[in-house]
Amino acid sequence: MRYRAAVLHATGGRHSIEEVELQPLAPGDVLVRLHASGLCHTDLEVIEGALPYPLPIVLGHEGAGVVERVGDAVVAVKPGDHVVCSWNPHCGHCFYCERDQPILCEPFSRHQPAGRLLDGGSRYRLAGGRMLNHFSTTSTHAQYTVVPESGAIAVPREIPFDRACLIGCGVMTGVGAAVRLARVEPGSTAVVVGCGAVGLHAIQGARLQQADAIVAIDLDPARLALARACGATHLLGPADGDAAAQVAFVKGLSGGRGADFVFECAGGEAPLQLALDCTRPGGSLTILGKVAVDRKVSLRFGSMMGERRILRSSYGGARPRRDFPWLARLYLDGRLELDALITQRLPLERIDEGFDAMRAGRTLRTVLEIAH
Repeated sequence: MRYRAAVLHATGGRHSIEEVELQPLAPGDVLVRLHASGLCHTDLEVIEGALPYPLPIVLGHEGAGVVERVGDAVVAVKPGDHVVCSWNPHCGHCFYCERDQPILCEPFSRHQPAGRLLDGGSRYRLAGGRMLNHFSTTSTHAQYTVVPESGAIAVPREIPFDRACLIGCGVMTGVGAAVRLARVEPGSTAVVVGCGAVGLHAIQGARLQQADAIVAIDLDPARLALARACGATHLLGPADGDAAAQVAFVKGLSGGRGADFVFECAGGEAPLQLALDCTRPGGSLTILGKVAVDRKVSLRFGSMMGERRILRSSYGGARPRRDFPWLARLYLDGRLELDALITQRLPLERIDEGFDAMRAGRTLRTVLEIAH
């Protein structure tokens, strides 16, 4: 079987749309015919060399489509099911999986950075037989992908593919951080620093948890407007003063203490320091933003004192089989905003236009609509 995929051959390069040859499925594999794939900043990190991966590779980790075929041992999904791909499949029986920490699954951590599936293999070849690497076990910028059974999550057929694909990364990370990890409490004060794809969903999670005040902080007025639509009760941008003034505003909402729950979603030293300064003593800070893994950050030590609870999360405490259908149902019930977050739709062949727009800050979420 052959199909088209966007292949990255060189760091800093452009994608080429090429034919990929599918190798035989293993017993635990699921073949998904993709209909939509979101462009994420993590993809861009690989393109620009900030996140090293073996090349050539098919990027993409926000994918939705229909199960085409399954391996002999697969029981969780069947052909015809509508699924969202999870970029963090897990084996279910390693040291971390047995301790209910699937994000740290040992086969995933061992093989995923090497461009392989959980069993250490690749199912893709380029024309001529050269092996092609998987990205985050998903590789969704293509007409088809092969994922492990634990990475194919059935969702209601009613949710459109372009909305469903977003659940696989930014939606899960942001909403999950507020609902599953921090467990925002009704009547509390929450702050979200950085209103990109993850931050906007952290706002929605805080709203779902019935926070009383939700403060959104960002440099971009357009993103702050989206934050309001997602549930923010207060907006802080450059016109509202420097970091000290923004911290003072948050404390003014909370009896001088600071916020009960803070989510850092921007990445970088200054946003992280601002998030710490907004967190009250005894409060909770969840760090969702990131910088280059080998970069050091300098923070005021006193801002980490006062019994603050600080957690770094990559996937919002995801349990995909529990959470993806739940998030899809929230959307279908009108309780989760996804439509307004898609600012651009492109065919697979124009993938690099989407990444150019991401670099320029002209888009919040670009979705590839994949034709067959």
